[in-house]
Amino acid sequence: MKKLIIIAIALITIQGIAQGEKKQRPNSQERLQKMNDLTPDETATLKTKKMTLHLDLNEKQQKDIYKINLENATKRKEMMATMKAKKESGQMEKPSKEQRLAMQNAKLDHQIATKAKMKSILNADQFAKWEQAQSKMANRKKGMKRGEGKKQGERTPKQQ
Repeated sequence: MKKLIIIAIALITIQGIAQGEKKQRPNSQERLQKMNDLTPDETATLKTKKMTLHLDLNEKQQKDIYKINLENATKRKEMMATMKAKKESGQMEKPSKEQRLAMQNAKLDHQIATKAKMKSILNADQFAKWEQAQSKMANRKKGMKRGEGKKQGERTPKQQ
């Protein structure tokens, strides 16, 4: 009987240790809030430095990409400010089908223009790396929209 109790305690202890504590990661709201506190200049600088590390950019490329990143960060900050103002004033309403289509077209046009600018700045190897990173980011965003982060083994309604 003593042996069974000792074995049971050992198994419970091992299971407790194996589970361990999960690292506390800041949720997306907290990360988003931290990013919103940055100025467009700070955002552009950070993004340019990350790209420099990833793509091994030279000085001229860094300056050109910084301009693109600053332009994008400024536009994003302005759009967020207008959306926040609409939300607070109560004028926020769901966009119509035509408005959604126009917004999607504008977004895609901006992405095409950015891609063309990047192609003119980067060499072939750097551009391939950049495109690969962009596709990974797009896939990650798609996964989040689909409900990624569910418990392992949990099925979505489409899989059942």
